[in-house]
Amino acid sequence: MSIPQTQFVTLAVGATAQHMGITSTELYNRLKRHGLVRRLLIDCYDTLHAESIDGVVWNVQEALKNWEKKEGGKQ
Repeated sequence: MSIPQTQFVTLAVGATAQHMGITSTELYNRLKRHGLVRRLLIDCYDTLHAESIDGVVWNVQEALKNWEKKEGGKQ
């Protein structure tokens, strides 16, 4: 992972966690459990980093919600 990608992941996780009212660590662990750190934030970096932070937050929340629903909750 490159430095810009690392910075983007940090920003995306921090902003989304703040919006959700949870810690960054909790959100990161939930994303990692479903493989979303890699599949969403790293693999889709070229697309997502061009969006507004609000757009990134929305995408992260929606992806997490959908994966947790598919997997049966936070576990």
